[in-house]
Amino acid sequence: MMTIISLLLLASLLPHLTFTGHVNVGIVNGREAKPHSRPYMVSLQKSRKHVCGGFLISDRFVMTAAHCKNEKLTAVVGAHDLKKGKTVVYIRVESYHKHPDFNIDTLQNDIMLLRLEKEVEQNRIVKIISIPTQEGDIEADTVCSVAGWGRLSFKGKRSTRLMEADVKIMNNTECNNKWKDNYSASQMMCVYGHGGSCSGDSGGPLVCGDTAVGVTSFGGSNVCNSRERPEVYAKISAYLPWIHSIIAHFK
Repeated sequence: MMTIISLLLLASLLPHLTFTGHVNVGIVNGREAKPHSRPYMVSLQKSRKHVCGGFLISDRFVMTAAHCKNEKLTAVVGAHDLKKGKTVVYIRVESYHKHPDFNIDTLQNDIMLLRLEKEVEQNRIVKIISIPTQEGDIEADTVCSVAGWGRLSFKGKRSTRLMEADVKIMNNTECNNKWKDNYSASQMMCVYGHGGSCSGDSGGPLVCGDTAVGVTSFGGSNVCNSRERPEVYAKISAYLPWIHSIIAHFK
């Protein structure tokens, strides 16, 4: 029988995840991102503490993981080093839109949109990132990237500066063999590589080219960046009708 696991950062947000996995993004075996080279990145904070990653998909909406649901979140845009606030703008989250079929136990449909209380002003260090225009899979072994402010190793410290790592898309069959019933090829995707995401915070983007294709969701319970327990992402292209309906509701 699968055991209930302890979650390093988000225990208070996820009291009863019931399969062997951790929620993540934190980057292991990565590198510090060039400051403001990913102007779409958002640090979601509560009481000025980073709890999850996210990314701007419009001037009013941030995309993140549904398990990041937490009242009174603030979106921090324009950040690189979270200890240095000269360039950052804090915007309160006005409303939370979890996918209606999100399952806290299986992390199916782990995607959420946050509507900000005001529009972000786009500039050199704050910009939206595109999402897919139609449903489809990314070809296996395509080189993509992940980024976040999470842990640098499984039980290591979190980074205050944005870190990034290159990853490759894993074949759906291999990922399905690793995660069995926890994996849904129609709604999820996996990656592998020398570096990757880890415990710390979720909701950051999996970026292929200049498009966000996945939302960081979960990985192995006691290891980061493992080929045996590859990191899993919600596949954005599977949710396009829902995404567009939420955004259109406010127009």
